[in-house]
Amino acid sequence: MIKFNVPPYLGKEPEYIKQAIKNQKICGDGDFTKKCNTWIERQTGASKALLTTSCTHAIEMAALLTDIHPGDEVIMPSFTFVSTADAFVLRGAKAVFVDVRPDTMNIDEKLIENAITEKTKAIVPVHYAGVGCEMDVIMDVASRYKLYVIEDAAQGVMSTYKGKSLGSIGDYGCYSFHETKNYSMGEGGALLIRDVANIEAAEIIREKGTNRSKFFRGQIDKYTWVEAGSSYLPSDMNAAYLWAQLEQADIINEDRLVCWKRYNEGLKPLAEKGRIELPFIPEHCQHNAHMYYIKAKNLDERTRLITFLKENDILAVFHYIPLHTAPAGIRYGRFSGLDIYTTTESERLLRLPLYYGLKTEEIDYIIDKIYKFYK
Repeated sequence: MIKFNVPPYLGKEPEYIKQAIKNQKICGDGDFTKKCNTWIERQTGASKALLTTSCTHAIEMAALLTDIHPGDEVIMPSFTFVSTADAFVLRGAKAVFVDVRPDTMNIDEKLIENAITEKTKAIVPVHYAGVGCEMDVIMDVASRYKLYVIEDAAQGVMSTYKGKSLGSIGDYGCYSFHETKNYSMGEGGALLIRDVANIEAAEIIREKGTNRSKFFRGQIDKYTWVEAGSSYLPSDMNAAYLWAQLEQADIINEDRLVCWKRYNEGLKPLAEKGRIELPFIPEHCQHNAHMYYIKAKNLDERTRLITFLKENDILAVFHYIPLHTAPAGIRYGRFSGLDIYTTTESERLLRLPLYYGLKTEEIDYIIDKIYKFYK
């Protein structure tokens, strides 16, 4: 069976985990956590990066930092993972869903302004498949209406929009290092902070509401509880696992891009015949080959294709069920405007196996079986 995903592993992970244990500092903010934070800051240009226990928690931190309160509204796409909405719903806000663009499956930037009310507090663009949303338009709308922008860049590590790293453009950016992502620590994430003025507040929230970070830097002689917060620090052993991949991030990135391009070239003739649709990458976006997907004609055809591939030992999967159709989405959110593309396009989308180390012959086998299905 060709698996859909295999967590990345380069070989030095056990060695670095042992080093973390030897350092006798396996809780949060040890040497490996600091290495990862520094790498993210240098890679993205963010003023500060803070490793977290998940991307979900990074978004929760952003919700706290933007002072989301009951009654506030937060604009986002419905075609996203539940964490995008959960972080704000937990603060009592309402998720306002906007339709997606059918080409990138990202939020339709042209529809955001119509979704704004006097209760709107933030916009949360989700960079689907590591392909950037139209951030210039989104940032302009946010500036004119004085709204926060929190980038859900869970899938966007190493991707850029007009040369800017995803996650570094809005007020806050959120990365995921889950085992299904390009770079993994099992469970984990990171919060990217654009403005220096917001760093101290983020450190306090992340450290259980204390000014402990300033204490460890020698800026104060004792630390205390100064604000409401929680514990968002991952173990340094998890960070050690991640560091083995970040220090060779280019190798993983190039390997995935080669796989992505092989799929794209191999399936292009089938797309040109109108049988399937392939991913669209805007010229001003550099993606990270987080996923390769195709679009079938409709839900029925996709279901039959998934079954056919599984019968041929290939695990391909669909993706999100639109949040506005889910029980919690109905309860905690509303859809602004018409759902023209979100549901219909999500029912067509099929994700193919893609991970670091996927073999060329495996990709060719998958392509061949897709051709056989349509033949």
